[in-house]
Amino acid sequence: MSVNSTERILYEDNHLLVFNKLPSEIVQGDKTGDVPLVDLLKVYIKKKYHKPGNVFLGVVHRLDRPASGAVIFARTGKALGRLNGMLRDGNIQKIYWAVVKNRPVPESGHLVHFLRRNEEQNKSYAYDHEVRGAKRAELNYRLLQSGEFYHLIEIELLTGRHHQIRAQLAAVGCPIKGDIKYGFPRTNDDGSIHLHARRVEFSHPVSKETIRIEAQPPADALWDYFGG
Repeated sequence: MSVNSTERILYEDNHLLVFNKLPSEIVQGDKTGDVPLVDLLKVYIKKKYHKPGNVFLGVVHRLDRPASGAVIFARTGKALGRLNGMLRDGNIQKIYWAVVKNRPVPESGHLVHFLRRNEEQNKSYAYDHEVRGAKRAELNYRLLQSGEFYHLIEIELLTGRHHQIRAQLAAVGCPIKGDIKYGFPRTNDDGSIHLHARRVEFSHPVSKETIRIEAQPPADALWDYFGG
């Protein structure tokens, strides 16, 4: 994995780093023991800026391993604290793209479900009513394009629940391509799913400038078909 590619570092200053994650990469360490992006990016920062000692890099939000797209990291504790507050208050806009087999009906809308996470299965179950242990999940979606076999949906994530987009789209009959955990009939050859964090928009935690960043989907015939 190379983190030095200018195409993958979408934004960088003294306070922030936004990186375009590929499928299979993990943002933070997990039980697999694979080296996470946060550690690789610390090495990148240490070498680029000749920093002595340990490098600080805070994870603002995560992205599922088989998904791709923009991930925000904070380079200072102050930036991390402010960005965490913005995320908690819903002041970081996160836009995703998903390729699905079935055309959504209606073609745009607002979804509300109650998601309950099963830790053993690493899966969330969506309910249309409140159940014990479930958290309210909301998103907006709209159909962007349709092909002969697949459809491209844009999602605005309004809450940040475990596997939220995957579970909610599956609940309305639109499982994401490759996502067998949520009902798609077969995997993608590389183990990815066609879910991509396309855009993030927020106020810079220090300068207050509006930051709007788009991430190009990974090289893939289907993403290319939809003009990624």
